Amino acid sequence: MFFIRQLSIDLGIADERTVNLTQKHIRGRLAESLLFLKDSYGLEEDGSTLSIYLSREDLANLSNMTTSNAIRTLSQFATERLITIDGRKIKIIEEDKLKKISKIG
Repeated sequence: MFFIRQLSIDLGIADERTVNLTQKHIRGRLAESLLFLKDSYGLEEDGSTLSIYLSREDLANLSNMTTSNAIRTLSQFATERLITIDGRKIKIIEEDKLKKISKIG
């Protein structure tokens, strides 16, 4: 019974993520992907740098967008001081604002 319940929960999460990635705007999709990576892989010891390093192409694929859109949106987030970028390292500065962008879509 536990297995079926857990499978159902996992399926619900996957379904929600699929819907979100197809119906949200670019900023919302990328914000959601960054938060997903944080929740799934955690942060480094500094408490704000994602512990997984992805290429821009991999991040774009995860966010269901082109690489150029991912690069442009990451740059916008950095300009707005929501994140900082150092090579493949992404540091989340304003998690609450990313959550808001993710919810708005």
